[in-house]
Amino acid sequence: MQFLSKSRDAGFTIKEAEALRRLAVNCGIDEAISIFSSSDELDMCIRALVQEVEASGKEDVHETQELLFKMYDYRQKMEIGGAMDKKAISNTLQMKNGQMLKVLVAGVGVFKSQLVKNTSGYMTISRPAKNSKISVREWPGTLVSVYFWLEDDAGYVFDTEVKDEVYSLGILSLKVSHSFTLSRTQKRKSVRTKVSMPAFMYLVGEGEAHHKIETSPGVKCMLEDISDTGYAVTVGGKASDGLRIKIQFELNDAAICMSGTVRSVVYREDIDRSVMHIEADPLSMEVRNHILGKVFGTTDDDDDLPFRILDDVAVNAATSLPIPLFSDNGFAPQNERKGTTIGLSIVEDDRLRYPDPL
Repeated sequence: MQFLSKSRDAGFTIKEAEALRRLAVNCGIDEAISIFSSSDELDMCIRALVQEVEASGKEDVHETQELLFKMYDYRQKMEIGGAMDKKAISNTLQMKNGQMLKVLVAGVGVFKSQLVKNTSGYMTISRPAKNSKISVREWPGTLVSVYFWLEDDAGYVFDTEVKDEVYSLGILSLKVSHSFTLSRTQKRKSVRTKVSMPAFMYLVGEGEAHHKIETSPGVKCMLEDISDTGYAVTVGGKASDGLRIKIQFELNDAAICMSGTVRSVVYREDIDRSVMHIEADPLSMEVRNHILGKVFGTTDDDDDLPFRILDDVAVNAATSLPIPLFSDNGFAPQNERKGTTIGLSIVEDDRLRYPDPL
């Protein structure tokens, strides 16, 4: 009865609870109820179910996918709860150097900045900039609100005052007061994992079927991290936010397509590359299960590249045309993006190899 009660509280039906109990027994777990408190034991059950599904060839059975969906959902809640408890901070003294910041000046606008040095008496942040241009306003005495996102935790905001303008570590900076009142804003809703996978990118036009699997190669990119709600990719050139795109890659022998909206871009001028952070559109249950299998390592995923490698002749021919993905005005013109020679400014990255189309 205790197991059924716990299962119901976690969102499982009676039939699903019986399936969970069977999985726990088959995995040699002494107390089946422990899967609701032990991520390792829950992972064992998820892995066992995935293997059952693959062996039966019934991956498209809705009932099974729904059970897997709920197991991953519960697993994600366990991970997020534990991570936030460990990483939450209560004051600015706990912030680490290098933290990216957004600085809001009432009636003026939002500027980008970075924590340069954190001491017990004050913080030093890089002089706020907007559109890559450093602000020339007089900062001392200005009251500002500072926003930042703590990785794998949540967003935070605090109010402070600019005390002085200084040079710190050779950087034009501002000295600001500490705050012992941090407000937590948006909390992370999903768990992401670092990856290093080549993928194809496509622009999503208005009215297009955004989850349609493409049969021709797209723009080459490198998938850097992934979750069921978003992902980050590296591309050549200077990208911009607001674009509607989709990426396509292979995961456990399945073609995966994720569409979304570019929410932010970090451009590295020294290597002419952009890291694009994309908020994903809602995924189908089956695709989400594939993604979370990768996130939690509950699927058999070999270390080979997810695409076959073209022969040396094709690679040499492709790399002889270093067309950047983005021009100064955004995506390179369509007539410059024919075939599979797009974004080759990142071919120099040893992780990227020239893939076959799906």
